[in-house]
Amino acid sequence: MTAHRVSVYIDGFNLYHALDDLGESHLKWLDLWALSETLIRQNEAVTTVKYFSAYATWMPASYRRHQRYVAALQARGVQFIEGRFKEKPMQCKSCNVRYKAHEEKETDVNIGVQLMADGLKDRFDRALVISADTDLNEAVTLTKAETAGKQIDLVAPPKRKGRNSVALFEVTVGRVRRSLLPPQIVLEDKTIIRPIEYDPPIT
Repeated sequence: MTAHRVSVYIDGFNLYHALDDLGESHLKWLDLWALSETLIRQNEAVTTVKYFSAYATWMPASYRRHQRYVAALQARGVQFIEGRFKEKPMQCKSCNVRYKAHEEKETDVNIGVQLMADGLKDRFDRALVISADTDLNEAVTLTKAETAGKQIDLVAPPKRKGRNSVALFEVTVGRVRRSLLPPQIVLEDKTIIRPIEYDPPIT
């Protein structure tokens, strides 16, 4: 019996902030393919994992760390769909000082477009969208309506189930802990080393 194909779509920053709130930095060195495989049923197989995020280029240390993480994910077969940040002028309400903030753009649209295209092209039997962002609910509903027979489920990041009542279930912290990338990933042309910020605590 052929296994049902599962495609996984991951809202990068939504997941990142959920992990950050756990207060265990080493959990951010997360193998998204391995995590995805913990979320499927016995008669299913993960065929595609897509990671949607954007680089904070104005923060050099964070930017380099994020690049290394993306390289590690790509080595595991994860596809990186890059969005962008847009500068947004802001003003402090208490002191009237003006400053520039950055707002992530395109991720919701990118997820919705990729989900719809993959469904219409029959690239999956079931899709999992990992995010607690309610802005994605309509994309999921519309894709279900336009792709008869496809099952699409929202999955909340750790401790985020209450933020989106549509989510089928929540990624547990235990699943995250069991799905971390190794300290080093050796490729033919380079070795990807885990950033020290993501080293696990010494016990």
